[in-house]
Amino acid sequence: METKQTLPEIRKTIVLNAPIEKVWKALATSEGIAAWWMPNTFEPILGHQFVLHAGPFGDSPCKVTELDPPNRLGFDWGKDWHLTFELKALEDGKTEFTLIHSGWDADKTTEFGQPHTVVRKIMDDGWENIVNQKLPAYLKG
Repeated sequence: METKQTLPEIRKTIVLNAPIEKVWKALATSEGIAAWWMPNTFEPILGHQFVLHAGPFGDSPCKVTELDPPNRLGFDWGKDWHLTFELKALEDGKTEFTLIHSGWDADKTTEFGQPHTVVRKIMDDGWENIVNQKLPAYLKG
């Protein structure tokens, strides 16, 4: 009998000082994603298959699985993960942004042979920096 040991999803929420349309453009365009995260071949089309160019880790295949402009974008990433961006318009032209990185399993390894248990911690720290520093800095610029 195979048991699946899921690890908690990574969830990061921040209030951005930008209107929802501007944040959506940063999340749902190839140029926007490249500016605050990584180079890619993304297109905002449901079912579109694209690539994240992950530097030393090579290219990761992805597929757009959720598209609800300007509120939600989701895509499968690699063989196990799912990434969701949720947006909520707030007063005063601000936007609440939530990133959800799911698909973690203690019994699995990445395409690069690293255990999910190890990579999850690295990714959690990485998302902390990206969501709280890089994305807001891009939106300010």
